[in-house]
Amino acid sequence: MKKIFILALLIFIALNSCAQKESTDLTNFPEGYTPVEIGTKLGAHFVTSEHMLHKNTWIHYAQVCSWYGALKFATVSNNKELSEQLQDKFEPFFSTEQGYLPPMNHVDLNMFGSLPLELYQINGDKRCLDLGLKYADTQWQAPDSCSIEEKDWENKGFSWQTRLWIDDMFMITIIQSQAYKVTGNRKYIDRAAREMVMYLDELQMQNGLFYHAPDVPFYWARGNGWMAAGMTELLRYLPEDNPDRERILKGYLLMMKSLKEYQMPTGMWNQLIDEPTFWPETSGTAMFAYAMITGVKLGWLNKEEYSKVARDAWMGLIPYIDENGDVTEVCVGTNKKNDRQYYYDRPRKAGDYHGQAPILWCCFALIE
Repeated sequence: MKKIFILALLIFIALNSCAQKESTDLTNFPEGYTPVEIGTKLGAHFVTSEHMLHKNTWIHYAQVCSWYGALKFATVSNNKELSEQLQDKFEPFFSTEQGYLPPMNHVDLNMFGSLPLELYQINGDKRCLDLGLKYADTQWQAPDSCSIEEKDWENKGFSWQTRLWIDDMFMITIIQSQAYKVTGNRKYIDRAAREMVMYLDELQMQNGLFYHAPDVPFYWARGNGWMAAGMTELLRYLPEDNPDRERILKGYLLMMKSLKEYQMPTGMWNQLIDEPTFWPETSGTAMFAYAMITGVKLGWLNKEEYSKVARDAWMGLIPYIDENGDVTEVCVGTNKKNDRQYYYDRPRKAGDYHGQAPILWCCFALIE
């Protein structure tokens, strides 16, 4: 009897050990959940999709984010066919679709430059380099037509496009980081880091999260997602000797700790992060997952503590992708409003690039 008990105990321990290992594994996933399957599906869907235009005129930043994610995925997965299709899709911007290029006068528009800079790293096309650097440079060069407030930001050494919205901390960091990667010029990454520290000092709450805006005291998921992804993108490339790195890493770690505590049992985060009665929102969840996957892989986060959080988020997200490759339960573009019900009532749109993009980011982060 004693031998049977010991054998049963050993089997229990072995099974529990296997389950624990699986729950924290960021390399092995069941069929239908692998990053290669998901990235291939969403990447192919993107290639055949129509442009998403801002004000029916210019390429929307959410499409740029999806394009960037698809390119990164194609590179790390060695999917040459997808990479070529994504490059071909960009070629008309030098000719027939030149009118879709955003003007260089707003933080959401200038981030477009991150796309040709990513392409330049793949194809070495100087047209892409020159186009991307124009967007990076003009983000710090105030035009004569700028307002007094915008000029004041420039005089302080910050981007004249500063507005203290947390969204900005992805829009600025993604293009300035890319400009640093292709040129090696520290001015790009250093000024983005200084800007990030200012935003952290002004906007991060004691619990590590961020209100949608200083006058809107709600922890909106995607808004916080932009900040999480922005810190992640910046820390990826910020040199170790940058004087602001420690402060940015501190802000990142504080945010990740808080997010871990608010994750739902399904692996998801809700439309308002701290509202358990709100609905699970995919774009914010995917952005948090991307930040944590990267943090675990690059050693910023404790692997034992955060691998399970990241894996649970990924496993929770995949059922929200339909048979067409559209991510569902994506909150549409949302302006700030000091009204809790406003956030609960926001429409949800399947296939919105705000949701497609961060799923693709997770795909390349899991494979890297």
